[in-house]
Amino acid sequence: MTTRLVTMDGSDTLTAAAQEMRDMAIGDVVVTDGDNVVGIVTDRDITVRAVAENMNPATTRLNEITTKDVITVSQYDDAVSAADLMRTYAVRRLPVVQDGRLVGLVSMGDLAVEREPQSVLADISADDPNN
Repeated sequence: MTTRLVTMDGSDTLTAAAQEMRDMAIGDVVVTDGDNVVGIVTDRDITVRAVAENMNPATTRLNEITTKDVITVSQYDDAVSAADLMRTYAVRRLPVVQDGRLVGLVSMGDLAVEREPQSVLADISADDPNN
């Protein structure tokens, strides 16, 4: 699980989210409403759901392209449970919550490092970002 999270409000722009992703060398932001997780936006979402559809990143708000109905896990869930949820719901990231509060994010790469440390995905995920 990573605890280096960026959260943003759904009213923030795609440009602001992309700049945060660039500055923090991450591929997603968790969209929140107060303390509640309401969605996730990835760099791919910005590209496929907005730019490819000719939406203006400077004026389009995150809540217009956010993946909603977010599946979450508890910090006490094990890696197998997280992997099963990812497989079942075809997602690559799961927010980790404790008492309804966001405390982290687990990704497929995190699971690879934990469960298959010799795999190519684990090697890539363990390396420093190259951007």
